[in-house]
Amino acid sequence: MHPKALLDLTTQLVREVLKLDAPADSIVSYFFRKQKALGQRERHALAETAYAVLRQRLLWAHLAQSGHGPQERRLALLAWQGLPHVLKNGATPDELAWLERTATIDRTQLQDKLRHNLPDWLANRLREQLDDAGFWALVDTFSASAPLDLRVNTQKAKRETVLETLAAAQIEAAPTPYSTIGIRIPGKPALQKMPIYTEGHVEVQDEGSQLLSLLTAPKRGEMVVDFCAGAGGKTLALGALMRNTGRLYAFDVSAHRLDNLKPRLARSGLSNVYATQIAHENDDRIKRLRGKIDRVLVDAPCSGLGTLRRNPDLKWRQSPKALEELKVKQTAILDSAARLLKPGGRLVYATCSVIPDENEGIADAFTAAHPDFVPLNAAEALSSAGVENAANLVTPAGHLRLWPHQHSTDGFFAAVWQKKD
Repeated sequence: MHPKALLDLTTQLVREVLKLDAPADSIVSYFFRKQKALGQRERHALAETAYAVLRQRLLWAHLAQSGHGPQERRLALLAWQGLPHVLKNGATPDELAWLERTATIDRTQLQDKLRHNLPDWLANRLREQLDDAGFWALVDTFSASAPLDLRVNTQKAKRETVLETLAAAQIEAAPTPYSTIGIRIPGKPALQKMPIYTEGHVEVQDEGSQLLSLLTAPKRGEMVVDFCAGAGGKTLALGALMRNTGRLYAFDVSAHRLDNLKPRLARSGLSNVYATQIAHENDDRIKRLRGKIDRVLVDAPCSGLGTLRRNPDLKWRQSPKALEELKVKQTAILDSAARLLKPGGRLVYATCSVIPDENEGIADAFTAAHPDFVPLNAAEALSSAGVENAANLVTPAGHLRLWPHQHSTDGFFAAVWQKKD
């Protein structure tokens, strides 16, 4: 495609994602379905540019004030990612001269708001938890894209074998530092057609998400529930840890998300998974299992603000009001899930959020309201699952707390309890 046409398309895509009326990944996917002539490299460049605009929205909107033409085009020019010939041959001489001028601006001297590119309420919540150096380190991490993490399906492969396969394909990869079943790959190589992916030897899954499954630590032959299963990434990890024995229930209110589990489940080789759509947290399907379950993982619906490397639109789409609504839902879901546990059973509550209201606030309130559940130290639970240096992942209160700038994972929180015998 001609560079000028490609920049025009990028402008259109930037305009769509900045409406913030739907998840950015859905908007990008829908846009590409309508642009069938785009090649893989062109799609990658357009998508990365749109995400870059979302990451640096305030800064680049400020810089764009000095240019001419539609703001979305100026943002696209400032954010352009990859295919360097496109700017050279697609932008006008005036636009190229303007880009050169903006490149000379000392951005370290700009207002903090333009440097961190966060809404004020979110920046304040993060500053309450981190010192100045930690806050800016987190900002830098949120401003970059995430690496690609894989989970090895131990039902079909060993991590060492997968690493050898990747090395033979000249794909740089290394074991994840904490998860015993993870592999990290810089960049985003195309794996979807490789046999290790098509045959179910690996699944794409952030290391932090893998640690939630290890924290749940299901055993052979147990009855286990993934209460908010979604597309089933953690479900599949739990099933492999169970060695394809016992019964693993994957509950979710969304039939669409559970449908996305089906092809992944087929690749995994697991036969112990029972995916079930529920109407709400008190569905009769859940009531029938009360007091019968050994392990329950509640990866609760949350703000997702720990995943800003992957989903930068969330910082603009979430709000304090939305958090208040989520807290009510999180409390109700956790209370319902707890009723499933048999005496001695383990309950894990998790979010991919970095906001204490959704994390410690929910966990502490649950502990106070449920004296029959004893908090467990997440470091001890992870160490028992083979995770080295687990103490580096846990707060003084014994909760799992992952920070992108410290642990190179998405932001995660988890609390663990055991029901009294």
